[in-house]
Amino acid sequence: MLQRFAYIFVLLLFVPDIYIYWGYIERRVKSKLLRVAWWLPTLALVAAFVVLMYIGSDNPMSERSNAIGWLSILMLAFGVPKFFFMLIGLLGDLCRFIIRLFTSSPNSQSSILNSQSTTHRVFTIAGTIIGLCFFCMILYARVFGLRHFVVNEIEMHIPNLPQSFDGYRVLQVSDIHSGSFKNMPDILEELVRRVNEQQADVILFTGDLVNQRSSELEQFMQILSGFHAKDGVYSILGNHDYGRYFHWQGADDERLDTDRLCDLQRQMGWKMLRNEHDILHHGTDSIAIIGVENESNPPFPQEADLPRAMRGTEGMTKILLSHDPTHWRKEVLPNTDIALMLAGHTHATQFMLFGWSPAQYIYKEWGGLYKEGEQQLYVNIGIGFVGLPFRFGAWPEITVFTLHKGAVK
Repeated sequence: MLQRFAYIFVLLLFVPDIYIYWGYIERRVKSKLLRVAWWLPTLALVAAFVVLMYIGSDNPMSERSNAIGWLSILMLAFGVPKFFFMLIGLLGDLCRFIIRLFTSSPNSQSSILNSQSTTHRVFTIAGTIIGLCFFCMILYARVFGLRHFVVNEIEMHIPNLPQSFDGYRVLQVSDIHSGSFKNMPDILEELVRRVNEQQADVILFTGDLVNQRSSELEQFMQILSGFHAKDGVYSILGNHDYGRYFHWQGADDERLDTDRLCDLQRQMGWKMLRNEHDILHHGTDSIAIIGVENESNPPFPQEADLPRAMRGTEGMTKILLSHDPTHWRKEVLPNTDIALMLAGHTHATQFMLFGWSPAQYIYKEWGGLYKEGEQQLYVNIGIGFVGLPFRFGAWPEITVFTLHKGAVK
């Protein structure tokens, strides 16, 4: 996935460079040496991308993830501001063309030139300011965005909730991607502290604990075993937890690594749900926590067996953990009476601005609360990141649901 994004970054680098070169550098810079120097940063970034992704490693995203992440940030920081500078410049060029088209009197040539010069200057300044804003946004997203934790409090009304569970606090975290924090364990320490501050009755993790393989978790087991809730921590697998992004030597290695990841979580005190359920008791009442393996649209894994996981929960209030929100419309809504499904997966593409995210063009349900009749879905936008060490607007999310007996609101 990151490779595809990187190809886009390369395009973002070269196209604005060509525009700026012909519009500004070629006209205003007399030194041939300085003209050549204009291309050196872009060529250096592209060369670094080729070396990191294609030379000397069969698993670059595993062995060089930090270097590739930093390179991607540099490509963004160089490419995106220049791209928006180009867009503003092209808009200015269009305005100058319109001025020239509708002002054709020979006596007005001087005023046309002055107007075009002023227009060019205004759009150049505007493009520079907007480009700098995007540069600062990317810098903030890298330096501060990864630790900008947000706790979302949700009052969750469920019609058939047992009375003893009215006021019960359910905490959801998702998409930790522990391997991405290899040199940043303090962020996960802060996560555990913030989670435990909420004093939830139960903690539910909705998948993607690692990026590629179980060994990524080893460094963080002591930290993440610090999650504390009265009724424990439940976990399911996400698409990244199956090891399908790693080049394994043998066909069985992938499956064995997934089993090992589950064993490591059990050693941390987490309860794994692999197409199964557990019953939570409170007072004289009980509810079912159901967990399925990943169920996504291709090419992601399709391993869920929801009927098997639900067997024995008939008539109970059910909370389903399923990593990918597309599972809700595919199977949960049409075939079950599950009151609440909790999902993750989307990350809101790690970027959100004024409520808008590119994720909305990929997923119908991509972040927040969704309702259909008496059934509800919540999509948590996750804690960690994949590839790009970057979050802006789509801040790392901890969600706390306070359950209430009553009609869906």
